[in-house]
Amino acid sequence: MNLTQEEWVEQLEQDDNAVILDVRTEDECDEGIIPNAINIDIHKGQEFISEIEQLDKSKNYYVYCRSGARSAKACEIMNELGIENAYNLLGGMLDWEGEVVAP
Repeated sequence: MNLTQEEWVEQLEQDDNAVILDVRTEDECDEGIIPNAINIDIHKGQEFISEIEQLDKSKNYYVYCRSGARSAKACEIMNELGIENAYNLLGGMLDWEGEVVAP
C-alpha cells in the first residue's frame, strides 16, 4: 500500500507492531537512514527474498528506498510472501523531511 510521507509517519507513530525496512544498497544507507530502520537490499535478488521470508509475518512493515520505486516493488514481493501489511513511502528518501541518522 502506498502512503504519503504524512500518512506513513502518522501511521508509523501509532503502530506498536512496526518495523521500518530500508531496501536500498549499503552504499546508499551509509549516507543516512530513517532511525531504527533495518536494511535488506532489494538488488540482492534471491538473498533479498530469503531474508524477507525470515521476517515476522505478523508485524507491519514500513518500507522505503531512494524514490519509492524499489520499495513499491519490495512491498509487492512481501505481499506475495505472506506479509500482509507492507507500506510504501511515496517519494522515498528524496522527499523525506524527517530525521536521518547514521546506520
